[in-house]
Amino acid sequence: MAGEIPETMRAMRLAAPAPVAEAPLRLVELPVPEPGPGEVLLRVRACGVCRTDLHILEGELPPHRSPVVPGHQIVGEVTALGPGAGLVAPGGEAGAARLAMGDIVGVPWLHHTDETCRFCRSGRENLCERAAFTGWDVDGGFAEYTVAPAGWVYRLPPGMDDLAAAPLLCAGIIGYRCLRLTGVVGDGAGLPAATGELAGERPRRLGLRVVTLDTA
Repeated sequence: MAGEIPETMRAMRLAAPAPVAEAPLRLVELPVPEPGPGEVLLRVRACGVCRTDLHILEGELPPHRSPVVPGHQIVGEVTALGPGAGLVAPGGEAGAARLAMGDIVGVPWLHHTDETCRFCRSGRENLCERAAFTGWDVDGGFAEYTVAPAGWVYRLPPGMDDLAAAPLLCAGIIGYRCLRLTGVVGDGAGLPAATGELAGERPRRLGLRVVTLDTA
């Protein structure tokens, strides 16, 4: 690791699920993780809060790792490369330049998949039977540093605001996939969109009628 990387970091860690009103997250001091083979160490610049994080905190999603550092809408700066990480193209950029120190990347909910199951082989890796998820199966971004697989992070455009980018690592990916599958966006169709209230913005700009359904 580079000399300027500290030995320890602050993190908000969940030891056991509990109602949010009981403040189950605890501020702790942890060792800065070392990137393993194919992984990058990131200095966290921003991390959004998703409803899924609340499901994990309150136990509506059963614990997969305990204790765990939640958070999966991560914007981070590459500060160290694990063995072989410099040989792996970042997610969504086959054939692109490999990651380098100082690159700004995003880390999504889907930490990695097995890349061999029937879903992964048919372009539906979000349904992978042996997937691991950021902030649930592995420590996430409610910390000063985190590690992630180089092939599963996304290089962010230069100058993109960290706080604006963070929600797109979850909401944006979900919304974009939905709109791409319906042909609203994609090659020659436009730019990515986000989910929820953000997901409707791109179709509106394309002149489409947006209908919102609520289960309440």
